[in-house]
Amino acid sequence: MRILLTGGAGFIGSHVADAVRQGGDSVVLLDSLLPQAHGGGGFPAWLDGFEVVRGDVRDREVLDRVLDGVDVVCHQAAMVGHGVDPSDAPEYASINDFGTAVLLAAMYERGIKRLVLASSMVVYGEGRYHCASHGVVTPGQRREEDIEAGRFEPGCPNCGEPLESGLVPEDAPLDPRSTYAATKLAQEHLCAAWARQTGGDVWALRYHNVYGPRMPKDTPYAGVASIFRSSLERGEAPKVMEDGHQRRDFVHVSDVARANLAAIARPAPAGTCRPVNVCSGTPHTVGEMAAALAAAMDGPAPQTVGGARAGDVRHVVADPARARAELGFAADMSFEDGMVEFAKAPLRG
Repeated sequence: MRILLTGGAGFIGSHVADAVRQGGDSVVLLDSLLPQAHGGGGFPAWLDGFEVVRGDVRDREVLDRVLDGVDVVCHQAAMVGHGVDPSDAPEYASINDFGTAVLLAAMYERGIKRLVLASSMVVYGEGRYHCASHGVVTPGQRREEDIEAGRFEPGCPNCGEPLESGLVPEDAPLDPRSTYAATKLAQEHLCAAWARQTGGDVWALRYHNVYGPRMPKDTPYAGVASIFRSSLERGEAPKVMEDGHQRRDFVHVSDVARANLAAIARPAPAGTCRPVNVCSGTPHTVGEMAAALAAAMDGPAPQTVGGARAGDVRHVVADPARARAELGFAADMSFEDGMVEFAKAPLRG
């Protein structure tokens, strides 16, 4: 097969590129080298030997060139992360949503019917919660006064009682809480409409908290693992918001690359955009992650500072069952081994 990999120079995309090449398929990488993720440099050295094209997924002329002979598109290109503030919204929507629309139109005109989409767990908002009296419930947005008072756990929207956090499945209600999250959900909707209209098939891989080598660092768009590591490299304690007990699913980028390979090899049901959690299946707290990195780097212990960013959710941890059943995918890298490796892994500066 020949695969077009958009965002192929990025953190996740470059690992997918490695995995595709190792699997023996032909791959062409398209990347605009957004400065938010790549700084001011060109293609990184780890892409030596790949067929690479610098171009924007919104540029139809570029797409017409790189789609020649392609069987499957693996769409990783996106503006990611929490961003700076709502003034980022036009750029997020342009790159993530308009870019996806242009790509889908070009695929349709070329007769290409298979797409693997990099989606995200952020489409869920809060994760899955259970109330002893009311069963599965969806809590509302946490109040600022509760955050300031150190009351971080959401209560039942019906009775106010404490909730138990569980694993979120793919059919959970979707409630994006940030500009980035809204654009990722819009990508899924665009792909679902395209699949219904064309008979094409899409896997929407909802990545959970991905970490590993080549993460961007020292930008407002970097992930929390990269932010903590940068602090430790400066000899500073990582600053953990809230009380550090917020639960996430940290999944190593090598496992995310394997999930993409599985999705490339196995078509989704025709006419559908099928969402799948890509996760480790083993939740850990943000505080545990900071402590594991600090120990691996022999750095200062994390400091818990309270507060929360606007749009942050308390707990979101994933149910891995669909990925195992439909893609044959399960994560290999343990949290403990992954954090030790990440402590010394090269990052994208």
